[in-house]
Amino acid sequence: MVDQTPLPEETLSQVAELLAPYRTAVTYPDSDGEPMAETDTHRDLMADGLIYPLKEHFRAQPNVYVSGNLLLYYEEDNPRASVAPDVFVVFGIPNRVRRVYKLWEEEKAPDVVIELTSASTRQKDLGDKRFLYEELGVAEYFIFDPLHEYLEPPLRGFRLEDGFYAPIAVQQTPDGEWEMASRLLGLTLRSVGGQLRLYDPQTGAYLRNLGEEAEARRQAEERLAALEAELARLKQK
Repeated sequence: MVDQTPLPEETLSQVAELLAPYRTAVTYPDSDGEPMAETDTHRDLMADGLIYPLKEHFRAQPNVYVSGNLLLYYEEDNPRASVAPDVFVVFGIPNRVRRVYKLWEEEKAPDVVIELTSASTRQKDLGDKRFLYEELGVAEYFIFDPLHEYLEPPLRGFRLEDGFYAPIAVQQTPDGEWEMASRLLGLTLRSVGGQLRLYDPQTGAYLRNLGEEAEARRQAEERLAALEAELARLKQK
């Protein structure tokens, strides 16, 4: 008859130490094989309209990390335990390039997550992901439906209170759009048609998206060229 008496914890720890050199290293892929975004609208809004302006907004702060569509692993030795938030911001960790985000190494869950939802992802965004982010301790979770497929209003948010998500109040603007404040970002999230814009109440302006930044640079270059041409003309007199 086999002895079923459990081994003491000290013995189990010794066995684990002996087997440690023979353990196979766990790999954490930097891609899950899924497309970057549901549609062109989702991709452009994620990369150009949210990640880019957030990176620029926090560029001078070395301990603010902004990313998106990056695999976040939340259980060590379990590469299947992962999620890829569309946009997320973490305060208090170095702003450096990462291939993946390992929660046990960073020791910090994202503070803010934004998901761009659609009819096909609604169950995950409002169900599985919401409960996961709540469990991980994501302080603010926002969901935006750029195609207005099912969310009415198209912007929804949750804030962690005593370990559970409570809805964030959404307000309608005079022009019929919707907005809500992010305490952690210090910004207002505002729907503008199919876009989600980030408004800075300190400056009274929207953060520039990639297209607006490129246009501003083009205009600045044109003004500089005009000034140089005028200076050259005056020197010839």
